[in-house]
Amino acid sequence: MSARRFPGRELLDELGSVVPGDHSRQALAEDYIEQRLGARPAAPSDPWRALDLGCGDGGSVDRFRSVDPEVQWIGLDLPDSPEVRARRRTDAEFETFDGVTIPFPDASFDLVYCRQVLEHVRHPEPLLAEVARVLTPGGCFAGSTSQLEPYHSLSVLNFTPLGMVTLLRAAGLEPEELRPGIDGFALISVRLFGSTPPRWFQRQFDRWWATRSPLNAVIDVYARVAGLDVQASNATKLVLCGAFTFLARRPGG
Repeated sequence: MSARRFPGRELLDELGSVVPGDHSRQALAEDYIEQRLGARPAAPSDPWRALDLGCGDGGSVDRFRSVDPEVQWIGLDLPDSPEVRARRRTDAEFETFDGVTIPFPDASFDLVYCRQVLEHVRHPEPLLAEVARVLTPGGCFAGSTSQLEPYHSLSVLNFTPLGMVTLLRAAGLEPEELRPGIDGFALISVRLFGSTPPRWFQRQFDRWWATRSPLNAVIDVYARVAGLDVQASNATKLVLCGAFTFLARRPGG
């Protein structure tokens, strides 16, 4: 790693190996579905048990089933939210909760998946403790959350990467990695159009979300010129990201 200062230096000093060094591509919460379910052969006698925490319209079930048709997927959300009101599907199991207490016994799930939900949670500390409780020993908590995202859809919080790691550890979960998602300026730019951006911009934004957003592309160039390694590049992107992904594990197993 370069000895020079770079925008993510202080964060990397704090997070260390939680910042990955294998690649610096923009990450998505959905990547963890393939990585976790795909890491174990599907076995009808011992299917994956997955909880989508804050499932909204329930769309993730299709991604889970495409990886493992036998997965035992359950969606959990508040009784009412804009995303819940948009739900139309009836081909999966959906449950409701109070936003804190997860209504399942200890060690019920191999994976708790949580995509862009925590920024809407009013009480993240007790909820994350509940996530740890319902995971099997060795089970994973994976997803994504916001850092530099303007207000949207009843959001109440943003998380720094260090703040997320601190909360995970306090809940009894061991962080394995944080990866940068879309950059903060891209998320700010879409909000400049209000709640309904023009169709042409929405298409562009969707590409930024799924592949590489403009500031992340600039950081890639900067990293090459400055001679930064992959970890340093990821740390710099994490400092300036609008959203980041996380993977943590309940110890044991």
